[in-house]
Amino acid sequence: MIKKKLINFIQTRTGFFCLLVLLFTLKYIFAAYHDFNLGLADPYQHLIMWISPIGSAILLFSIGFYFSKPIVSYCVMLLMDFANTGLLFANILNYRQFSDFITVKTIVNAGKVSPGLGKSAVALLQFSDLVLWLDLIVVIILLLMKKIKVDQKSYGLLTPFTLTSLGALVLSLNIFLAESSRPRLLGTTFDRSYIVKYLGIDTFTVYDGIKNEQTEQVNRNANTADLNQILTYTQKSKLPVNPEYYGAAKGKNVIVIHLESFQQFLIDLKINGKEVTPYLNSLYHNRHTLSFANFYHQVGIGRTSDAENMLETSTYGISDGSLFTAMGSTNTFQAAPQILRERGKYTSAVFHGNVGSFWNRDDVYKNMGYNYFFDQNYFSSDRSDRIGYGIKDKVMFAESIKYLERMQQPFYTKFITVTNHTPFDMDEEDLDHNFKTADTTDKSINNYFETAHYLDQAIREFFAYLKKSDLIKNTMVVIYGDHYGLSNSENETLAPIVGESSDTWNSFNNVQMQRVPFMIYSPNLKGKIKHEVAGEIDVLPTLLHLLGISNRNYLQFGSDLLSPKYKPWIVFRNGTIVSQKYVIIGGKGKKGVVYDRKSGKQIINFTKQEEIEIADLAQKAKKSLRYSDLLNNHNLLRFYTPKGFKPVDPSKFDYLSNYQQMEKLREHLNKRSTALISQRGKSTTNLYRTDAPELNGRLDEITTIPDSVSDNHLVEKQNKSDKKTKKAYN
Repeated sequence: MIKKKLINFIQTRTGFFCLLVLLFTLKYIFAAYHDFNLGLADPYQHLIMWISPIGSAILLFSIGFYFSKPIVSYCVMLLMDFANTGLLFANILNYRQFSDFITVKTIVNAGKVSPGLGKSAVALLQFSDLVLWLDLIVVIILLLMKKIKVDQKSYGLLTPFTLTSLGALVLSLNIFLAESSRPRLLGTTFDRSYIVKYLGIDTFTVYDGIKNEQTEQVNRNANTADLNQILTYTQKSKLPVNPEYYGAAKGKNVIVIHLESFQQFLIDLKINGKEVTPYLNSLYHNRHTLSFANFYHQVGIGRTSDAENMLETSTYGISDGSLFTAMGSTNTFQAAPQILRERGKYTSAVFHGNVGSFWNRDDVYKNMGYNYFFDQNYFSSDRSDRIGYGIKDKVMFAESIKYLERMQQPFYTKFITVTNHTPFDMDEEDLDHNFKTADTTDKSINNYFETAHYLDQAIREFFAYLKKSDLIKNTMVVIYGDHYGLSNSENETLAPIVGESSDTWNSFNNVQMQRVPFMIYSPNLKGKIKHEVAGEIDVLPTLLHLLGISNRNYLQFGSDLLSPKYKPWIVFRNGTIVSQKYVIIGGKGKKGVVYDRKSGKQIINFTKQEEIEIADLAQKAKKSLRYSDLLNNHNLLRFYTPKGFKPVDPSKFDYLSNYQQMEKLREHLNKRSTALISQRGKSTTNLYRTDAPELNGRLDEITTIPDSVSDNHLVEKQNKSDKKTKKAYN
C-alpha cells in the first residue's frame, strides 16, 4: 500500500519535484563525505551539512513550476538539476586537484585556463563520479519509457510560490544553524571550506558571486589615497642590505628554473635505498648554493600563476581566483623583467612547453615586460615529445638551447617545467628502471616520485650544458618549487615515507608539507643552508639585491632574505601564518589553532607574551594580504611610477616572431652582439647531451630552427591554435 502510494505520488509534478530534491541531496551528501574534506567535527556539523543542499535545491527546482506547460515544467526542473549537478561535479574535480572550491572569478575566466588542461583533467575522473549522474540518467529513461508520467494538471501560481517560500525557509534555517555553530560565518570567514561545510556549494557560489561584484564595485572606486597607505606599509619591509651578498651577482645572467609541483620533502629523500633527486640534492648542499630549508609556497587558487606572480612582482595572488587570468591582461606591473631591463639592460624570456594562452601567459608576460615567450609552438610537434601539460622536460630543455644561445647577455630567463604535474604520468620509455618507486596504495604518490626523479635528470642535463658552454661562469641559477604536488588528502598515506605516523598526522604536518625548494647557485657565491622561515613573496627583493639593484623605490611586500634585519614570518593566501616560533592555522590568532613550530605541539594555554606575539603576527598578516589585494584589484600601480622605472608598453612585444627578432638584433649589433652564439662564432647545441629516448637519433633535427619558426609560418600556425581562445576572451 505504501509503495503504491509512493509511486502514485511520484506521478504527480509535486512528487517528481520531491524526488529530484531527494536524489540531489543524497548525492551531495555522498560527495561531501567521499570527495571533500570538510572537517566535520561533531554530530551538529554533520546535521547542518545534510541540510545545506536542500534549501537551494528546492529554490532552483521550483523554477520549473512557474512554467504552465507541463512538459516545459518537467524539462526546466531537469535542466536545473543538471546544472546543479554540473556545479557539484566541477567542484569535485577542482577539489581533487587543488583541495579548494571553485570561485565565480575562476568560472568566468575558465576559458583562459582550459586550453592547457589536456588529459590531466581526464585523469581526475573516478568511477564513483557515475553516482552523480546516475539518478538523472535513470529518471530521464523512466520518463521516456513513460514509467514516470508527465503530470498534466495545472498548478497556477500558489504552488510554485509555496515551494519557493519553503526553499527560502529551509535556507534561512540552514543559515541560522550555521551561525549558531560558527558565529559571523559570512562576515569573518577566511576559508572557503567553512562556507561549503555549513551552507553548501550553491550558497557558497552565490555568496562568492556577491562578494566578487562588491569587489568589482570597489575596484571602480580606486583612488591614490589607498596607494599612499600601501606605500607606507610596504616601506617597512625594506631592510638594510647584507654587504657580503649585495651585488655578488651583479651583471650576471639569471636563469630561473620553475620546478612544477615540487615539494621540499623530496630533497635528500631515499626510496628503496636510492635518492629520488640526487642532482638537486647535490646542488642543495653545494658550497656555492644558498639553500633555504624552510621556504614555503604561498599560492592560492591561481597555483602556478600565483607563484610566478610572487616571483616576478613580490605581491600576492588574489583571494578568489588567478590574478593572471582575471586581471593580467589589463593590470600595471612592476615586474622583474622590466626592472632588470631598466636597471641592468637585461633581455628576458620564458620557456614553457604548453600553449601560450594557458593562465593567460601570452598577455601577462607582455604586461610584465618579457621580450620573448617561447611556448609550445616553438618546440617539437611530435606527439611522443609531449605529456600532460606540454613538452616533456628533457625535450624542452634540449630544444630551448637554440633560442637561449641567441639571446643578448645579460639575460633573465625562466624555464617552466611540466612533467612533474598531476597526474604524474610518464611514458614507459622515460622511466629510469634503476630507480624503483614506492609501493603505496596511492598511485599518485608512487608516480610522483618517478616524475620528480625524471625532472631531476632533466636539471642535471641542463646544468651539464651550462658548464660545457661556459655560460655557468657568468650566470646565477635560481631554482624553486611553485606549490605542493600531493594534496592534503594524500598526506596520511605519504606519512610513513617522510618519517611520520599516519595515526598522529594533523594540520601542523599539512602546513609543513607546504615547504618547497628554493636555491640560488652561482660559482662565486658563498653558499650555506639557511633555516629561517621564508616564502615566495621574498624572492624578488632577494634577487635584486644579489644583482646589486636596490628595491627601495619599488612597491613590494617581500623582504630581502639575506638582510641581517630579516624577520622570519610568512602568511599563506588562506590566512595561515608561519613564523620561527608559531604555526597559526585559521588566521585568527588565539581563536584559531596554534602550534609551536619547533616541537609541532599545539599550544593550549597562552602566556601573555605569546598572546601579544600572535596578535601582532595576525595583524601584520591581515594587512599584508589586504593591501596586496587592494593594490592588485584596483590596479593602483597605474598611479605610481618609481624613479628609474619606465612603465611597460605591451604593444611593443610580439611573441609570434621571437626568432626573427633575435636574429635581426644580432645582425644589427654585429660584433657588439653579446649572444653566446655570436661570442663563440658557432652554435652550442652540439654540446647538449640527453638520454631522452624521444631524441635518440633526432638531436641534430631538434637543435636546429624549424622552418615553421624561421620563415614565419609560426604566425599562421599560432593564430589558428589561439583562435578559439581569443574568441573566448572577447
